[in-house]
Amino acid sequence: MTDPSATPQGIGERADEVSVAFMMLLERLTPEARAAFLLREIFDADYDEVARTIGKTKAACRQLVSRARAQLRDTRPRYAVSRETHLRLLQMFVQALHRGDFHAIRALLADDAVLIADGGGKVSCFPHPLAGGRRIAQLFYATHLRHGNELSARLVMLNDQWAMLCYIEGKLKSTHTFETDGERVVRILVQRNPDKLARIAAAYGGV
Repeated sequence: MTDPSATPQGIGERADEVSVAFMMLLERLTPEARAAFLLREIFDADYDEVARTIGKTKAACRQLVSRARAQLRDTRPRYAVSRETHLRLLQMFVQALHRGDFHAIRALLADDAVLIADGGGKVSCFPHPLAGGRRIAQLFYATHLRHGNELSARLVMLNDQWAMLCYIEGKLKSTHTFETDGERVVRILVQRNPDKLARIAAAYGGV
């Protein structure tokens, strides 16, 4: 009998060892490419096993993995930052967001910061990465202006890393995971897929 966890769906469910941010980037791959990449790179399967699992030839699987590697290159954290320093920066970010302090938010973002959003095809979000610290700060500032006191945010641990949960009128609307360089935020990954938010809200509130 085939192990259910060896199916493409099971692979995604078992990949908890991969960071939330990296999983969001994986989701930008096709299902077959994601399955092939995870089987090969995370579960250390040989190409015979990869081919059997996803129903492709070995040559096709090699191509899928190669393309996935190219797409995911440079997406892993680039900086070694202590948890304490990382958390301190995120706490400052949350405080600035609550105050609606554009300049404080901007000061916490690197000039070349990037924001990537995922709506799972179910809610609207930026189809392409939003680049530039000023543009990202304007986005958060506009969100504060639009929702005022209805907007709240807090930090929780998701998959062994800090993430910011954003609520509007008590309902979870997005999660944000951050990469920092020790001084400023260099990358933000935003999850807005309602299916994934429902699971997080069940654990942390905001259903």
